[in-house]
Amino acid sequence: QTSFSKYEVTGPGAAGLLRWLCAGDLDVEVGTVVYTPMLNARGGYEADLTVTRTGAEEYLLISSAASSVRDLDWLRRHADPDVSITDVTGRDAVLSVMGPQAPRLLGRLGAADFSEDGFGFATSRVLELAHARVRATRMTYVGELGWELLVPVEFAAGAYDALHQAGTDLGLRDAGYSAIEALRLEKGYRAFGRELSPDVSPVEAGLVFATRDDGDFLGGEALLTERARVRGPGPRRRVVSVLLRDPAPMLWGGELLLRDGQPAGQVTSAAWGGTVGAAVGLGYLRADEPITAPWLDAAEHTVDVGGERWPVTVSLRAPL
Repeated sequence: QTSFSKYEVTGPGAAGLLRWLCAGDLDVEVGTVVYTPMLNARGGYEADLTVTRTGAEEYLLISSAASSVRDLDWLRRHADPDVSITDVTGRDAVLSVMGPQAPRLLGRLGAADFSEDGFGFATSRVLELAHARVRATRMTYVGELGWELLVPVEFAAGAYDALHQAGTDLGLRDAGYSAIEALRLEKGYRAFGRELSPDVSPVEAGLVFATRDDGDFLGGEALLTERARVRGPGPRRRVVSVLLRDPAPMLWGGELLLRDGQPAGQVTSAAWGGTVGAAVGLGYLRADEPITAPWLDAAEHTVDVGGERWPVTVSLRAPL
């Protein structure tokens, strides 16, 4: 079971409110999921979330379980009286079913088509599964094929048992948050409170792709200014992936990053990467010039672990 904060935003002004608050493109069909930030006037992150369009003026927002109070406050501070914002976090449990066998397993429990053609990435629908009516969303925080199942809490235990009964021969296993942390870092997925904060912009986070180009949203003007500024000289910082070249040391986050022996940044998140066979993480590097792949390749990077320096591969692309 995975914890998320969940909010329903409905009413005649819902589409307009979310178009102003969300930097992503929400002009999508019903049943489509959009990964988007909500920014402040400075262009920094106030939330990192997904928005599912469930009707013409109906949306389901899902974000971190740790940020429910701040998210609700941010939404309600900007909403007009014709918009209803409801915290539905306690209504549904979330069971994340991830891995190459996920379509086969879920197909055993319901009549829906979980194939690539039948259930594409970033789509969501309500269906019958394991004797419960659930919302299945093809979205992942682990970099693997899979679905997040929003199950009414009264049916969650039964759905969990049904998944295990149907998945025994497929190698189904429970995975905790340490596994999620490692997998998301191998894929370079950012986390609010670690890589993302009110003082960090999508430019610095390397997530401009999740924003619209028109700048017609809260923080849009600041974001366009930042995008123009970093094309020239001057100080800047950038999220990078960090992979230790030696499997011996462990990273936990907070370690100093060095470029050619000089302090240049800090690890923000780290975990043991079972797939890559070494500690893996994300961090920020600072420079007075554009931080590009050739710029990274032109230097030797190390990380300070307990006073000892270890070589690391630093890149704009995740290891996996």
